[in-house]
Amino acid sequence: MLEQRAQVREHALVAPESYGRRLGVTRGEQDDVHQLPRVRRPAGHRARTGRRCGVGPGAVRFISGTYEPHVELEVALAEFHGRPASMVAGSAYTAVAGVLFSLSTSETVLVSDELNHNCIVNGMKLAPNKARKVYGHLDLRALEQRLEESIGQAEGALVITDGVFSMRGDHAPVDRISALCRKYDPRFPRGCVLVVDDSHGVGGFGTTGRGTEEVTGGRADVLVGTLGKAMGVNGGYIATDAPLIRWLREKNPFYIYSNPIAPGEAAAALAALELIRSPQGVALLSHLRAMTQRFRDGLVRVGFETIPGQHPVVPLMVRDTERTGALVRFLRENGVLATGLNHPVVPRGEQLIRFQVSADHTEADIDAVLSVLSRFK
Repeated sequence: MLEQRAQVREHALVAPESYGRRLGVTRGEQDDVHQLPRVRRPAGHRARTGRRCGVGPGAVRFISGTYEPHVELEVALAEFHGRPASMVAGSAYTAVAGVLFSLSTSETVLVSDELNHNCIVNGMKLAPNKARKVYGHLDLRALEQRLEESIGQAEGALVITDGVFSMRGDHAPVDRISALCRKYDPRFPRGCVLVVDDSHGVGGFGTTGRGTEEVTGGRADVLVGTLGKAMGVNGGYIATDAPLIRWLREKNPFYIYSNPIAPGEAAAALAALELIRSPQGVALLSHLRAMTQRFRDGLVRVGFETIPGQHPVVPLMVRDTERTGALVRFLRENGVLATGLNHPVVPRGEQLIRFQVSADHTEADIDAVLSVLSRFK
C-alpha cells in the first residue's frame, strides 16, 4: 500500500471505499489523519496492546471481555463529546440498531429523515414501535407535522437522523431539530428524544473534529459515532447521559450478546482520538477544510454540479447511469480511481460519483483531478 501511495501521489483523489490497485491512497474515510506517514502511531498502539492483551477479547463485556483500553477509550470519547458517559460497540451499525431497539416500546413513534443510512432504516424495522414515520430530506416542516400528528397516538417520540448524509455530504441542522424535539418533549408522556448518527461527521467535520454538533451548535440526546472512518480502526460507540448508558449496557442485545472490539483496536482508536484532539490534529482538519473547499469550488468552475456543503464527502452529480459509467471509465483511464453510485444505492435521477477529500491530499492532488475532469466531454 505504501509503495502504491508513493507511485501515484499525483492522482490522489478517490471515491468511496476505494481500495484499488492503481491508486491506493485513501481508504474511504473523510480525513484519514491516521494514514499520514508522520502520524502512524495508532497502528503501533494496536500492536503493543495485542501483544499484552491478546488479539481478541475472548468473551462479551460483562463476563471477561472488558479490558483497560475499552474503559479508557469510553472515558475519552465521553470527554471528547462533552457527555457524562459513553460505551463502545462492535460497529456503528449495531450501535444504532441497539439504541433504537432498546429505547423504543410498542408506544413509541419513530420519525426518520428519508435519506437516513441503512442502519437506521433496518434499526427502525427491528425496534418495537407504535408507528414508523418518514419526513422529506431536511424538511423540518414535514418533521414537525409528523410530530404534531403523533400527539395522542403514542406515549413517546424518537427522532433519528444522520448527522452527515453519507451519499451527499450535506448535514442535518441538529440545532433546529433539537429545538423541535425540546418543543414537543412535554407533549408526549415519555418525551421526545433525538438520536443522531454522526459516523460520517466525527473526526472529519468541524474545527476540532467533533462533527455535526460542533458545526451546527446543536446537541443530540443520544449521539452515535464510529471508530472505523476518521479514526480508521473498527467499532462504534454511543455517548449520552450516564443513567442511559447503564440502561443500554443492561438492555441492548447487540452489546450484551456480542464480543467487543479487540483491546488492540480500542488502544489504536484511543491513539487516533488523541491525535484528533491535538494541535496537529486541528491543523490537519484545517488543511482538510481548505482542500475540500478547493475541490468543491473547482468542480463548479469546470462545469460540474455538486451539492452545496462543507463536508469532505463531495458528490459529483451526474444524474444518468450511462454517463456515470462513462465518467468512471474516463477517470480510471486517466489515473483516477472513482466509483459511480447508481440506483438502487441512490434514487433514480441522483446518480453520482462520491469523492472524498483526505487530509493527506495536497493542492497539486486536487488540481490534478480537476484537470482530468475538465477534459471529460
